[in-house]
Amino acid sequence: MAIHDRGMKKWQFAFGHPELIKGQRDLWRDQERLAKPIVDPYELEEFDQRIVYAMEYNLSVIIAIWSDGFTSDIKGWVHYVDPLTHQLRIEAEDGLFHRITFEDVVAVVVVD
Repeated sequence: MAIHDRGMKKWQFAFGHPELIKGQRDLWRDQERLAKPIVDPYELEEFDQRIVYAMEYNLSVIIAIWSDGFTSDIKGWVHYVDPLTHQLRIEAEDGLFHRITFEDVVAVVVVD
């Protein structure tokens, strides 16, 4: 007597519900989240010095940004530092401008 397996048909009910798929993706994404790194006041001062140096000599920087549990890097040139709104305006390599708040910055590296 041969066993007739239904193959993927037996799993179709699980993959047919978009809510289950979205829930599983959200669960995987939540497992990859990181806590916001604690930035020391001395590190903040060092970030400020690197940003001023990069602006003065028109050097590109890589700024690591923490947002909603994930860090991302933006590479470009510091265009303007706005002390009133506590934001950096960065011109990225692709020509777009990004506004970054001071609180979201976790690392600054001068490239050139």
